[in-house]
Amino acid sequence: MTSASSSSTHSDPAANSFQVDLHGLVDLLSHHLYSSPRVYVRELLQNAVDAVTARQALDPEAEIRIRLSASAGRVTIEDSGIGLTAAEAHSLLATIGRSSKRGGDHGLETTRREFLGQFGIGLLACFVVARQIRVITRSARDPRAAPVEWLATDDGSYTVRELPDEARREPGTTVILQARPGAEEWTVPAKVEQLARDYGSLLPYDITFIEGAVESEGAGVGDRAGEPRGITDRPAVWDRPFPTPAARRVALAGHCAQLFGFTPLDSIDLDLPVAGVRGVAYVLPEPTSPAHRAGHRVHLKGMLLTDHADNLLPDWAFFVRAVVDTDTLRPTASRENLYDDETLSAVREALGARVRAWLAELAASEPERLAAFLSVHHLGVKSLARHDAELLGLMLPWLPFETSEGSMSLQEFTAAHTEIHFTRTVEEFRQIAPIAAAHGLGVINAGYTYDADLLALLPTVRPDLKVSELDAGAVTERLDPVPTSAELALAPFLSTARTRLEAQGCDVVLRAFQPVAVPALYLDDRQARQERDRTAALDSADSLWSGILGSLRGSAPRARLVLNHNNPLIRRISALPDEALTGTAVESLYGQALLMSQRPLRPADSTLLNRAFLGLLEWATHSTDSPEGQK
Repeated sequence: MTSASSSSTHSDPAANSFQVDLHGLVDLLSHHLYSSPRVYVRELLQNAVDAVTARQALDPEAEIRIRLSASAGRVTIEDSGIGLTAAEAHSLLATIGRSSKRGGDHGLETTRREFLGQFGIGLLACFVVARQIRVITRSARDPRAAPVEWLATDDGSYTVRELPDEARREPGTTVILQARPGAEEWTVPAKVEQLARDYGSLLPYDITFIEGAVESEGAGVGDRAGEPRGITDRPAVWDRPFPTPAARRVALAGHCAQLFGFTPLDSIDLDLPVAGVRGVAYVLPEPTSPAHRAGHRVHLKGMLLTDHADNLLPDWAFFVRAVVDTDTLRPTASRENLYDDETLSAVREALGARVRAWLAELAASEPERLAAFLSVHHLGVKSLARHDAELLGLMLPWLPFETSEGSMSLQEFTAAHTEIHFTRTVEEFRQIAPIAAAHGLGVINAGYTYDADLLALLPTVRPDLKVSELDAGAVTERLDPVPTSAELALAPFLSTARTRLEAQGCDVVLRAFQPVAVPALYLDDRQARQERDRTAALDSADSLWSGILGSLRGSAPRARLVLNHNNPLIRRISALPDEALTGTAVESLYGQALLMSQRPLRPADSTLLNRAFLGLLEWATHSTDSPEGQK
């Protein structure tokens, strides 16, 4: 272990300062930190607003003025803010990482929470579009200090010099940018004004824009300028008073159309005073995927931070686009997104609670509006409700399902049925639905995406309900039995039918059911399908696997062809004296019922259908050629 005395015999190394290559810094800012050169307008507005905020803290009676102007190749911003001395210009304007807003510098500790900037990149960020930055400033803290000019170029050099008193008489700062080659498009007046409105519409001070070069104190005289136009638009639309709730909804809808380009289904107030968050969420009018990460618009103390914040709301709130203003959430270093910390996590949860409360309010008092919402976003809500117990409990009773009694919510359907059956395929449901409705069987089509998963979770929300997958036995039991005497009289016919369909793995039963027009109903369930798959595998397996699969043969349910004794056609077929013709007719009934169920046909089913069709044609033509047919 080296002692302190021995270490002191070595000479201390000389301290060195980091060197910053401004060209490298501009490349870093342009291609890695900032998403677009457009942020330079935000930097200009931010510095001006912070300067005015500091001036207000020093002198609450001081006049507030922020004026932005642009002409070909030049952008100017003038403020009546705190200003800088020569020493402060050296210290703050050209040093990466140093910011007067951090506190402890230049007597600004008490107001630092009101500032927008905090990372100390400052005006150097404007080099993403500028070849030269000129700053003319006069300090409000030191009345004896002379005006100062700070002049920097994109080669990495800058100068600071004091100016005569007449160069700038009033405290404040004027910044003039000269565009660098290739960046002129970002200094076109229309572009500058549009960016200023985008970033600064909610800033707390009045900001004006003037097209053309203007005479600014200490900045020289330019061309004739146009009339000033206001940039800020306060208070935010969600904070404005309106004569009626309807007028407010109309105003919010217009704001959404202007901001996001769509007319919302509804708007949800996002008001968290404790967290310093105010805003509104707009409900999308078109379906969107739950996997889509919506971009929300976030202002920080009035300055637009980002219009694509994807971590502001919970993932399940995919059906809204939000715009908020906050003074508590932290920005990332680029000030183009929110820093995901514990504060943001708490705000996200609270905003999610606001959206849930809106859904609960609709469910409780405005079912028509809830129905309109779910008609658009039910698929996405179903997707997320599978994994969100609270959302499941809130929305499941109101989600629409296709049922044997029509499309309706579970709230309506369970009022009539405490025992719910469901089919896993749309085809199976469409075949069974009319029969189920006629016999009081409550069946839901779970063949659509997510429906089967949600129905499986239904008992966790409604323990009084029994939910089970529909099987052939359950349906058959609900159908009216045929009198024993009638069934005994038809025993030969049923025996023939069962023999003909044995190869298809299908049993035949006789029942009486509605509607009368349906002659036969094909029913199977998961176990029956598994048995058919096992049989198909057995037919194609080698001797070893045939033995194993054969040993698995059990008493699993088989598919059923339910013949309707109420149907006149069934009665005529059952009375046919020709056993071969009876078998062909039964095969035809099987094929027709199978087609009605819209199930995929196996090769054996296709062969049977062809055989039955040709058999009926042959019988029809032979009967026509016979002497009896000629009578």
